[in-house]
Amino acid sequence: MDAEIPITAGLLRDMPLPQPDGDGDKETRGRALVVAGSVPVPGGALLAGIGVLRAGAGKLQIATAASVAAHLGLALPEALVAGLPETPEGGIAAESAQALAERASRCDTVLIGPGMMDEPATAALTADLLRRLEPDGDKNGPRFVLDAGALAGLGQDPSPLHRHEGRVVVTPHAGEMAGLLGCPRDQVMADPLGSARQAAARLKAVVALKGGCTRIVAPDGRAWAYREGTVGLATSGSGDTLAGIVTGLLARGASPEQAAIWGVYLHGEAGNRLSRRIGPLGFLARELLAEIPAVMASLADGTGS
Repeated sequence: MDAEIPITAGLLRDMPLPQPDGDGDKETRGRALVVAGSVPVPGGALLAGIGVLRAGAGKLQIATAASVAAHLGLALPEALVAGLPETPEGGIAAESAQALAERASRCDTVLIGPGMMDEPATAALTADLLRRLEPDGDKNGPRFVLDAGALAGLGQDPSPLHRHEGRVVVTPHAGEMAGLLGCPRDQVMADPLGSARQAAARLKAVVALKGGCTRIVAPDGRAWAYREGTVGLATSGSGDTLAGIVTGLLARGASPEQAAIWGVYLHGEAGNRLSRRIGPLGFLARELLAEIPAVMASLADGTGS
């Protein structure tokens, strides 16, 4: 099997993102739906939603627990925010899948998982939603990013994902990867590349295994690695921002592999900029997001590192 390819600015310049033409409007940059948040952690939806827009997507919808929807709408006035029935634990109820399927079918990309704390309900909702949405050729119908709570249950039954082969990115950390593979976390840490390849083949999805070195693996085993991030990226909410960035890039028309590669690089370089300006530790996940457009622009004009 080929070795992993380093993710660098030069690599990204050789795989440029889809760019809107001068006559395009927000519709041409894609519609994204973020299914995220809960009463205990409403901020997961906020961070992911801002990530979608900072990555350049045109339109954003957020579906979240009903009792926090109005607050999110005020915090993120750029988004349409819909409230959904809640579980007693404050998560999104599994029976919301039918209503979500109708909304998701009109979007280009759907993110599920950030800040969703009721794991059984999230697992049931994710599987049901994936089953309800029919793949429609190579270019039509939504694509998916699955993060955090949305990954629960897919290790036992990945078949809902298989229906959307070639249209999915999953973004686990080592603990979530262990759950997907049914193995100890130490086993994932001992062979992260092998674990990511195993998961990508099993799920038939692009896998971005987050860590000090983040590895991205396609279902056929091709692999890329980003090693240039700062330790400060290991902070609360950082994964939510990454999931949102990848979702925004997918909505713009990037392929799953391209969106994952670019998203990981943009996220990491945003951390590097903050590390130089603020310090290596102590910057916030929310602060990463304002850096994303400048990092993208620097790659486009050739000034990026």
